Amino acid sequence: MKKFNDRMRVERERMVNSQIAARGVEDTRVLEVMKDVPREYFVKKEYMDEAFCDAPLSIGYRQTISQPYIVAYMTEKLRIKRKDRVLEIGTGSGYQTAVLAKLAGHVYTVEIVEALGLTARKKLGKAGYTNISYSIRDGSLGWEEEAPFDAVMITAAPARMPEKIIEQLNEGGRMVVPVGTIFQQLYRITRGKEELVKEELIGVRFVPMTGEIDIDP
Repeated sequence: MKKFNDRMRVERERMVNSQIAARGVEDTRVLEVMKDVPREYFVKKEYMDEAFCDAPLSIGYRQTISQPYIVAYMTEKLRIKRKDRVLEIGTGSGYQTAVLAKLAGHVYTVEIVEALGLTARKKLGKAGYTNISYSIRDGSLGWEEEAPFDAVMITAAPARMPEKIIEQLNEGGRMVVPVGTIFQQLYRITRGKEELVKEELIGVRFVPMTGEIDIDP
């Protein structure tokens, strides 16, 4: 087992160096967490040989675990502080959740597909993550009972800006969200005292947000 774990660590370091740092992600906290969180633990068994490839992988229910670069890029752009309360829309495999939990004070994660949410919760609990709260619900509404949040990560694409979730940001809070239909634009939204600052980042492709997909396996 030690030899296996050591080999996985080497593979993750190679992944971070060649796919993430080499493409411009510079935040040392993010890079170290990407080396530490075992991506191989969150992929389906049949894709284990592809766990460190620079591509999204199916997790069933027409959902994917995002490619490592996108996970790191979006995480860096969220500018997470150690005591932040972070809302994640789209628990999925639990991989992005684990990355956020390593960086933040507490993560509140929402998933609409019950089977995915329960599996991720079991895996994250088994892995020892204790600073995560879980909910099976429509992510397009956020998690109003736990608001406001210092940061929001959205890993499925709404067709328009998710105003309901933006309202749940603290002053100074940041949101990273892909917006659009087939192809999307990634935005960072920052809530100021009197206005929102919207920054266009990169073009991306994510699955649609709740209500726009068939979630059968």
